[in-house]
Amino acid sequence: MTARTTVYLDYAASAPERRESLAAERAYEESPIAGANPNSLHTPGREAARALDGARRDIARCVGGGFRPSDVIFTSGGTESNNLALLGLSRGARQRDRKRTRVVLSAIEHDSELDVTGVLRDRGFEVTLVKPGRDGVVSRAALEDALGPDCALVSVMSANNETGVVQPVSELAAAAHAAGALFHTDAVQAFGRIPLDISQADAVSLAAHKLGGPVGVGALLVRGRVPLAPQSFGGGQESGRRAGTQDVRGTLAFAAVARACCGSIETVRPQVAALAEKLYQRICAEGTGIVPTTTTTVDEQRLPGMVSVMVPGLDSQSLVLGLDERGYAVSAGSACSSGSLDASHVLTSMGIGRDQALGSLRISFDERVAEEDLETFAAELISLVKQTKARHQ
Repeated sequence: MTARTTVYLDYAASAPERRESLAAERAYEESPIAGANPNSLHTPGREAARALDGARRDIARCVGGGFRPSDVIFTSGGTESNNLALLGLSRGARQRDRKRTRVVLSAIEHDSELDVTGVLRDRGFEVTLVKPGRDGVVSRAALEDALGPDCALVSVMSANNETGVVQPVSELAAAAHAAGALFHTDAVQAFGRIPLDISQADAVSLAAHKLGGPVGVGALLVRGRVPLAPQSFGGGQESGRRAGTQDVRGTLAFAAVARACCGSIETVRPQVAALAEKLYQRICAEGTGIVPTTTTTVDEQRLPGMVSVMVPGLDSQSLVLGLDERGYAVSAGSACSSGSLDASHVLTSMGIGRDQALGSLRISFDERVAEEDLETFAAELISLVKQTKARHQ
């Protein structure tokens, strides 16, 4: 019996590992520094530290925006990077200016930020959430309404992990700085897919596995002048900002993938955007019962390989499982919230009704997915929606 082949369309949750990443990991395992602690004084340790610094230089170069290699803090992934940014930057800002006791987040942030709000309040911070417009964009005017002399930190993601909407990060950072606050952006979904607009940002979060690097590796870039209170202790690694022995193999693989993806954005982005727009037009055509969460246009204000739609009257879970049975892997939104039966907080904060938001789907991919697979997926999704609605009538 031939095993069923699944077409994987959930790259925004975690992308399949790229050959550049696998090659870097193999090269590391075959090298004299394999297993050496980069904080040791012996020769293998010093060579491992040099390799780690090389990865730091590569990541800083790919991120751009004036960040330096010394600004790169390696972490275990996007969640740790976001946790460290919110808790460390807010405390650092308050230590520098005691009246800075409020943190402002967009209402569409990832759970790795929104779930930190309780901890922030326990530590004496007030938290304010800023809603986006119906287009999914957090405007400068909306942010400025929430700012004040008590604001320590503002955090708004570079591109949303459910809708793919790109945020005006430079404008938002300028508004935060005008109020005397620090600005952080979660660029986990945007890095390697679009050029980052982070020249005004004080800190940026990244994760390797979203690009096709290994799971369990990420980075937080924090400019040298920015106060960051460490949140883990015991070892003094990463210049005392994040304790724990660094994963040299993982960071080298991350750097290899970053070089490959960031170096090909100009050619890959329009190619993938065209595939996404074609998929939108097919599945959101009149009579399919499927509607976009924002628009079917995939321009520079959207991530190129993310298609966000809703099926009013149906629930996401049934659709995801139905597509899985047909050999297609998609998600209802953030994979970190896949166990939730409630509507997406991203969509409801945009003003989308709960009944509509409960039927959301996120289809995500990069240039490694064949156009033919997207075409067959579209046919299967339309068929599934029609059959499911017919059963419910």
